[in-house]
Amino acid sequence: MNDYRLLWVDDEIELLKAHILFLEKKGYEVDTVSNGYDAIEECQKHTYDLILLDENMPGISGLETLSRIKEILPATPVVMVTKSEEENIMDQAIGSKIADYLIKPVNPTQILLTLKKNIHHKEIVAEVTNTGYQQNFGQIGMKINESLTIEDWKDVYKRIVYWEMQLSETDSAMKEMLAMQKVEANTEFSKFVRKHYAQWIDGSEERPVMSPDIFKHHVFPALNQGEKVFLLVIDNFRFDQWRMLCSEIADQFTIDEGLYCSILPTATQYARNAIFSGLMPNIIAKMFPDLWVDEDSEEGKNLNEAPLIQTQFDRYRRRNTFTYHKVNDSQTCEKLVSQFRNFQKYDLTVVVLNFIDMLSHARTESRMVRELANNEAAYRSITLSWFLHSPVMELFRQLAASDYRIVLTTDHGSIRCVNPIKVVGDKNTNTNLRYKLGKNLSYNPKEVYEVRDPQRVQLPAPNLSTSYIFATGDDFFAYPNNYNYYVSYYKDTFQHGGISMEEMLVPIVTLKGKKRT
Repeated sequence: MNDYRLLWVDDEIELLKAHILFLEKKGYEVDTVSNGYDAIEECQKHTYDLILLDENMPGISGLETLSRIKEILPATPVVMVTKSEEENIMDQAIGSKIADYLIKPVNPTQILLTLKKNIHHKEIVAEVTNTGYQQNFGQIGMKINESLTIEDWKDVYKRIVYWEMQLSETDSAMKEMLAMQKVEANTEFSKFVRKHYAQWIDGSEERPVMSPDIFKHHVFPALNQGEKVFLLVIDNFRFDQWRMLCSEIADQFTIDEGLYCSILPTATQYARNAIFSGLMPNIIAKMFPDLWVDEDSEEGKNLNEAPLIQTQFDRYRRRNTFTYHKVNDSQTCEKLVSQFRNFQKYDLTVVVLNFIDMLSHARTESRMVRELANNEAAYRSITLSWFLHSPVMELFRQLAASDYRIVLTTDHGSIRCVNPIKVVGDKNTNTNLRYKLGKNLSYNPKEVYEVRDPQRVQLPAPNLSTSYIFATGDDFFAYPNNYNYYVSYYKDTFQHGGISMEEMLVPIVTLKGKKRT
């Protein structure tokens, strides 16, 4: 600790010698001055790790001194020490961005605690986090090997995301260990899905809540109770990204957080249409051929979402009114927020936010965006930054002050792809990197989840010989032609469509505003 230098400013500094000696014994170097002017002069000469500042001094006051010090050393934490417990002085000090506030007489333990909080916080957090993950590593490993149900896998994924976010704030070597454990978890999760998915869909095995079940399980029950519902579908929204957003809005809402399982392919055309229609893709294609867009069509794949919602209302003979809005940019979001009061006349308001999906594609195509979001933590961070500085936060503020039952969810997540898998298809094969469908696909069946009978998993089959294949874990499909270029271009990009915890286990969250004024 000999590298840490403190400045203590107090007009009765002589009475604090015992405290200063205590700190010096703990390894801190302590400079002392008795007034604000000298404190400012010392700050112009030296850099300090922390400053202890008396609030009530003759001459220039502690608050004035604080203001001047912040101009010179804006990043240095300042701890205000005062005899006064007046609220307005506390408010002024906090408003001036003090790091901590101590009431005289202070004792050595209080001082040491504030030093640990403000100087040693990162290293203490890193040490505790490392120890915590090391203790949990074995438990998570056992859980991965013993997971027999989808609920077990949700628990595994939640634990991994928790430690991923904790460790991302440190320089811990444990991050590499966790990354390896996540790969192992996704390998086992993929085996689990391959074993059970067809049985879930054909009804021979009880299935978890999946994409077509969202309205039935989360929207209709609230409407049945006479509540107005605001369904917010954030395209391509992962659980870790939700956790980042949650930390920013938790004080405004009561939150009931869960995960549901996206259908395959974990792609917008399939999963989101399944949410809005309450049907599996092949049923949509059969019952409403004018609302289903084939994979090889040039037409947009999600142009019929409002009509699909209407088909679900009609099927359940529901007379609820609804309004539907798709938001692709900030300007559209601002307009939506300005019209917020108009939505109250509808029982259900559905809003689709497309930003994260656009970010994912931009990260693939733009070198600059790839640099800005060059790893998982950065990808989460840039997502959160958008939320905080976009009209979406104003939307949440208005929702918090409303009577809406808010259901926040997504159609699928995404995974960072690392490992290329060779596949050969004809010119009509779709371009998605995580799933392929076609009649002449060539691949190694051990490397994929193959579906030779699309009807069994309720997927459309454009041709009698159509089959689907899905990439698992962090694999992605690459063509042998121009293979090296293709691999270098798409490696480390975020993709969706296949089988992984990140793509399939996605947030379904119910919120109710606390309506604070």
